[in-house]
Amino acid sequence: MIVIGMVTVFLFLYLGYALVHPEKF
Repeated sequence: MIVIGMVTVFLFLYLGYALVHPEKF
């Protein structure tokens, strides 16, 4: 499913951003 792949990539990028900018969460 392409939708599942898109969601997985979005979550991966979101988690990466959260790790780089933990003070915003």
